[in-house]
Amino acid sequence: MRKRNGLSMIVIVLLIVTNCSARPAPVDLPNTPKPAAPSKIAPAVRTLSPAILAPTAEYYVAADGDDNNPGSEQAPWRTIQHAVEQMTPGDTVLIKSGTYDGARLENSGVADGPLTLKAAPGATVIINGPGPQNKHQSALEIENWDTPVAYWIIEGLEVTGAPGWGIDIRGGEDNHAHHITVRSNHVHNNGLGAGRTGIFAAFTDDVLIENNETHHNGEHGIYVNNSSDRFIIRNNRSHHNANCGIHLNGDADMGGDGIMSDGQVTGNTIYDNGTGGSGINMDGVERTTVANNLLYNNHNTGIAIFQENGAICSSSNRIAHNTILIANNGRWALTVGPGCANNIVLNNIFYSDHSYRGSIDADQGVVNLVSDYNIVVNRFTTDGGDSILTLAQWQALGYDTHSFLATPDTLFVNAAAHDYRLREDSPALNKGSTQAGISADITGAARPSGAGYDIGAYELQVSTPFTPTDFVYLPLVTTRVSTLQALNGAVRR
Repeated sequence: MRKRNGLSMIVIVLLIVTNCSARPAPVDLPNTPKPAAPSKIAPAVRTLSPAILAPTAEYYVAADGDDNNPGSEQAPWRTIQHAVEQMTPGDTVLIKSGTYDGARLENSGVADGPLTLKAAPGATVIINGPGPQNKHQSALEIENWDTPVAYWIIEGLEVTGAPGWGIDIRGGEDNHAHHITVRSNHVHNNGLGAGRTGIFAAFTDDVLIENNETHHNGEHGIYVNNSSDRFIIRNNRSHHNANCGIHLNGDADMGGDGIMSDGQVTGNTIYDNGTGGSGINMDGVERTTVANNLLYNNHNTGIAIFQENGAICSSSNRIAHNTILIANNGRWALTVGPGCANNIVLNNIFYSDHSYRGSIDADQGVVNLVSDYNIVVNRFTTDGGDSILTLAQWQALGYDTHSFLATPDTLFVNAAAHDYRLREDSPALNKGSTQAGISADITGAARPSGAGYDIGAYELQVSTPFTPTDFVYLPLVTTRVSTLQALNGAVRR
């Protein structure tokens, strides 16, 4: 039998370790509706295959460039529109510092070779309005009326001043756009006259919107709608928008099934948004995880689960480990509308500064709502606020048996300065349910860190101090017998 050499054995071990690193599945609540397994937080990493793809290229755009140039770093193009029209799968366009017109992106990449439009390293790139080929008065339009656009990455750009939407992604009712990534952009002051959104996606599946800042837009900060599925919206800052921080709308009137399924809304910071919509709006949304979000000083509802335009009342969603503090002119931290079914609400902080409204407004028509292990204020309602229930009265209805009251001054490091990390003596520590199924906090730190899961978006990280002892441990050294015999022989010689 052929012996394996040392390198082969190392490769085999690495493959085994890699294939055994899956995250354990969440524990199901006993005697409660089973939430769908969450989709992956990020798309799988894929390796480019030279055997499949043609050689990819890297092009440049500069404010002093010329579209007659070859598009190299030394001889860049002038317009973004010209640059994107030259791209083939796997290509990247790097934009140098400057201010540019927007563009319409109608071509597509492929799974192993997306098209990438991004700021050059260290560059400050401002796109301040539509380009001459744009159809919706948006700054960047990712759309093709003939075939769906797919596999784009938009990264590191400042997008502002568009009369329409800032970044505008659209598919068709029967042919959705898909696999569009919008990452690390600064999107602001768009759609002010027309009531338009900063980052918009319609009929778009598998969209990834992450690490952006979107603010002072005329409608919402982020708006994903029109039957879009498997959306991931994570680690964004959405603030000072006219309406919602994040709006999800199945929108059956526009065609499609009117349902948005299997999404992730995680790790977002949403604050100071206006009276026209919730921090996170969920209309016609199912099997979606909303976790580790920080919402404060919003002037309407925190998270709203309901049906208005969607084909269903939002159902089978998991709302876990969010920290929500409502402004004194806001509404309820969480609203669940009539007919919404099988939603699970665990390990959240629901606080309100309003004198009358409070933690949860759950209509009498909700179906199989599971709500527990939350930190709340002493105000609830089942009729839209016409009457107010205490926590004890709310618990008598079968909700929040293990939930309790607490105030920001006892919970957080410095709520007045919007530091909502947990104090070392916070009553939120180790009081959460083990069955929320969330293995990291808003910062990415592991849960649990102490004796149990902390309630809210943050998990206080407990370090184990080093304890010195009287013993000194030395490494164990072993030597082959044959080696010892050889050494002994060498000494004898």
